[in-house]
Amino acid sequence: MNDRKAPRRIAQTVLNALKGGVVPRIGLPYITVGRKNEIEAMLHDIGIVSEGGASFRFIVGRYGSGKSFLLQTIRNYAMDRGFIVADADLSPERRLQGTRGQGLATYRELISNLATRTRPEGGALTLVLDRWINTVQTEAAQETGLNPGDPGLSEEVRKRIYAITSEISEMVHGFEFARLLSLYYQAYIDGNDDTKMKVVKWFRGEYALKKEAREDLGVNILITDDDWYDYLKLFAVFFRRAGYTGMMIFIDELVNLYKIPNAITRQYNYEKLLTMYNDVLQGRARYLGIIMGATPQAVEDRRRGIYSYEALRSRLAEGKFSRPGARDLLSPVIHLAALTPEEMLVLCEKLSDMHADLYGYTRTVTDEDLAGFIRVEFGRIGADQNITPREVIRDYIELMDLLCQNPDMTISSLLESDEFAYAKSEAVSDETKDDFAEFTL
Repeated sequence: MNDRKAPRRIAQTVLNALKGGVVPRIGLPYITVGRKNEIEAMLHDIGIVSEGGASFRFIVGRYGSGKSFLLQTIRNYAMDRGFIVADADLSPERRLQGTRGQGLATYRELISNLATRTRPEGGALTLVLDRWINTVQTEAAQETGLNPGDPGLSEEVRKRIYAITSEISEMVHGFEFARLLSLYYQAYIDGNDDTKMKVVKWFRGEYALKKEAREDLGVNILITDDDWYDYLKLFAVFFRRAGYTGMMIFIDELVNLYKIPNAITRQYNYEKLLTMYNDVLQGRARYLGIIMGATPQAVEDRRRGIYSYEALRSRLAEGKFSRPGARDLLSPVIHLAALTPEEMLVLCEKLSDMHADLYGYTRTVTDEDLAGFIRVEFGRIGADQNITPREVIRDYIELMDLLCQNPDMTISSLLESDEFAYAKSEAVSDETKDDFAEFTL
């Protein structure tokens, strides 16, 4: 929880994103509530990755339940701890496997979105490569006492670069990868920006023809739909050797695999998912964490979902003892529980303060007003099963916008309007009223 005021730029971004139903990329610590146990479980994984291990998790929750919010929160935590992060949303054009380059498209999106603490918006690959060379040069100069331009220093730097690339060359596809790192280093020393950009183009998976890559760089292979995951493992080890803690990958919208109409294509994608999962858990990846987001249906549907692939279902399905309210957060699949009314109330209070600070007015919303709003939202028929944080947040930001633009209005008058009165009339009679009778801040 963060009690400091959010800067106006961040507050604007957060409120606009939430009102639009999307997760902001920045400012999440100012509005995070609940999810303490889930975040701790993810941070445990991050610790394992930082020590040279690997992890794989699925975050499962309904649309609007806070799944993407949690992924983004962990992404920011990882960057703060020195990780390089990469994220991508699957779509009909981006899958794990495909016949028209959909798997490679996912890889390209991940590499395009490479981010660090100093470049959180993405596009950090060139920055990381240049920083790596600078770091090696600085460390070599400090440890040898030699000055820049000294032939001895250049030779020491070359030895250190070679040591790093030699380690990587022993991995699958590592020889060409290491060769390209060496080529980038030489181009950096020579001031050859054209070659540097060609190496970066190859790393991004943007070469379409082997002939073109061979003519430009002297390499005979390309990153493809079949082997793109192997290159993420290479990057994870390289990033560690370049001075970062490791690499965390976030892939959301696995529901797009569930939506693939062709059963065989769907199974190929689940097979790729199984390969990645097994690889990570069997210790064949280092300094790599993978977190994927999905809806319950996309995972649990036995006809089209991930559980339709028996090898995955047998690995991921819950055991006999987990149940709502007592989920095993150390299992591969974390099911997001709904935020409680109390947690949503705290979130609305944070948003009230942020809104008032941003637009320069004195907050007039009282604790009683907040409790009344939460009672209305959670008092609707079926709210216990169907209401999501996204719906409540959008309603509340709209409420604050109206109050800001119409100072003569009050929350109570808006809650008594026809629209909210209709919602209140749907509340579940006396039993629900009793549940909220004593609900205040």
